Amino acid sequence: MIWKSKPEDKKSPQPLDFRGAVLIALGMGLAILGFQQSATWGWTDPLTWGSIAAGLAILVEFFAFEAKQKFPLMRVQIFRERAFLGDCLVLFFMSLAFVPLFFFASMYSQISLGWSASEAGIYLLVFFGGFGIASQWGGRILDSKGAKPAVLIGSALATVGFYLWAQQMTDLDGGLGGQWIYMVMAGAGVGLILGPVSTDAVNRAPNTSYGEATGITQTVRNFAVAFGLAVLGTILTTQNKLNIEDKLGAFKVPKSQADEVAVSLTQSGGGDSSSMGAHVSKAQELDLFHAVQSAFAHSTQTIFYILAGAMAVCYIVAHIFMVRGKMVEVFEDPADGPDSQPPADSQS
Repeated sequence: MIWKSKPEDKKSPQPLDFRGAVLIALGMGLAILGFQQSATWGWTDPLTWGSIAAGLAILVEFFAFEAKQKFPLMRVQIFRERAFLGDCLVLFFMSLAFVPLFFFASMYSQISLGWSASEAGIYLLVFFGGFGIASQWGGRILDSKGAKPAVLIGSALATVGFYLWAQQMTDLDGGLGGQWIYMVMAGAGVGLILGPVSTDAVNRAPNTSYGEATGITQTVRNFAVAFGLAVLGTILTTQNKLNIEDKLGAFKVPKSQADEVAVSLTQSGGGDSSSMGAHVSKAQELDLFHAVQSAFAHSTQTIFYILAGAMAVCYIVAHIFMVRGKMVEVFEDPADGPDSQPPADSQS
């Protein structure tokens, strides 16, 4: 199709910014490493804070370095455009909730609900039922009224959906029957946001090619995903350890053995009761397994409350930073020359 349509082949050769690439890779990597390893190293370990501080310091140096380069890896000046900055912040907090959701919901369905790995896929599919339908609505709102209304409605809907979904997670007898409507709400909220805010960000980038603007927004999203998995994974591990100690303590299970069960569950990602077999009698095993299921459900509930909070932040950011109205012109940075791009619509 590309051969037949013969699109314009516009080349913009420039040297690769190797130092910038090294700086951003080191900065992101060290920051994420510190958060992810905090569950193992502990928050009192100098390695944890040293890694996070070094990563953030390198990222600050990256921005300062890029601002001075003639051919930067990332033209950081575009973040001076308020609307583009707002779009990137929305993408950050939305991605912090959106992608980690797959991991935590999958573990919940297997450990707390006792579903198989294949059934966990069906569980996630309910979320995407709302996402797929609302994505179409989001595109229509973008084309007619701009991105901000879609993002505001989607953020509010997702906040309520994630919050009510979290409340239903501890009702293991109700299972999917008590959760599905809130899963659809959360999915619809995210679906209303993703397409419009991504397209709006490309349009708001001053005199920047689609490829460069998309590269920046994708970097923001991927960093948010890694950050979310690291931080939320640490919270889940810590909270699950406390909950399982509490639940199994009622059965007089020693704290050290309860910790072994907690580690086994979070590392294996499954609800296999055999991890308790060495510690309890067969008569107790079923009751203990149900206690562990309940403990993990409460741990996951905490995570989903945080996801609801992230979507609430999306609403606040969109309300403050995003610009109302359909995008009808491209913001130009005179320092970059006359080259510009036409605004994209929801189909781009």
